[in-house]
Amino acid sequence: MATHSHNHGRRQGSAQGPAHGHHHPHGPHDHHAHAPVAGWRYGLAIALNLAIVAVQLVAGFALKSTALLADAGHNASDVLGLILAGWAAWLMTRQGSDRRTYGYGKAGVLAALANSLLLVFACGALAFEAVDRLIHPPAAPPPGGMVMLIAGIAVVINLMSGWLLMGGHPEDVNRRAAVVHLFADAAVSGGVLLAGAVILWTGAKWVDPIASLGIVVVILATTWRILWQSLDMALDAVPRGIDVAGVRGWLARQPGVTDVHDLHIWPISATETALTAHLVVPAGSGDGLIESVTDGLKREFGIGHPTIQVERTDCDQCEGAS
Repeated sequence: MATHSHNHGRRQGSAQGPAHGHHHPHGPHDHHAHAPVAGWRYGLAIALNLAIVAVQLVAGFALKSTALLADAGHNASDVLGLILAGWAAWLMTRQGSDRRTYGYGKAGVLAALANSLLLVFACGALAFEAVDRLIHPPAAPPPGGMVMLIAGIAVVINLMSGWLLMGGHPEDVNRRAAVVHLFADAAVSGGVLLAGAVILWTGAKWVDPIASLGIVVVILATTWRILWQSLDMALDAVPRGIDVAGVRGWLARQPGVTDVHDLHIWPISATETALTAHLVVPAGSGDGLIESVTDGLKREFGIGHPTIQVERTDCDQCEGAS
């Protein structure tokens, strides 16, 4: 029966025997190599959206426009989403601690999940309002010209806010959720603008709720992917784009490796991926294996935080296997 000894305190190639390698190109507790979007951008986007919410609320009540009021509610949910995203971005800049050794990278994932759920909830409320207006149409449509003006301002502000938050790491799901949320808001406001134009030309009462239902479908389609991606990351699922079988096969093909087990891959944050694995190698072989494997995992799969444990079979077993 083969025996495997484990020594978590020794590096591969020492005279002490088997090794546990934890090799990184960065220092301890440094799990935010990709800086998030600057906090002032979140602050400015929040301020701009708060301003448009106030304008839409005042105009909606003054013009008796449920479309503007619904858009104001949607923009208000956007503000809350931005606050969550900004808070998470700030947390991601903090160093880890003895209790939170991975830092606060998962805050971005949780914020993205909350942001996506918030948007789905807002879509449900908007769809309910649209159906209600189809069943119980108002006595008269709101003035189309003013609706177009207010909605046009909202479109510009939402697009500007989305542009402010573009950049950063391309796989930052927290930032991406905030940007999608803003662009979805611009689409909602664009639908209100279009509805205002048709109302201005035709006076039809059904245009606004039909346009709102169409926009809800578009928003849900764009939000669904981020919702499930952030849920997967919150549950430590293997990040999308990484093939576990491919990683396992690649590890098994490394020189001297006879078996791979206890392979786990999960996201540390919205931008970093961790891996742990046990590699079985015959005694007396495997020099330089950990450094080679960690470099290769980063190069081939984008896994920048691997922890590799080498298990050595005893010499009798090695000779029997040969």
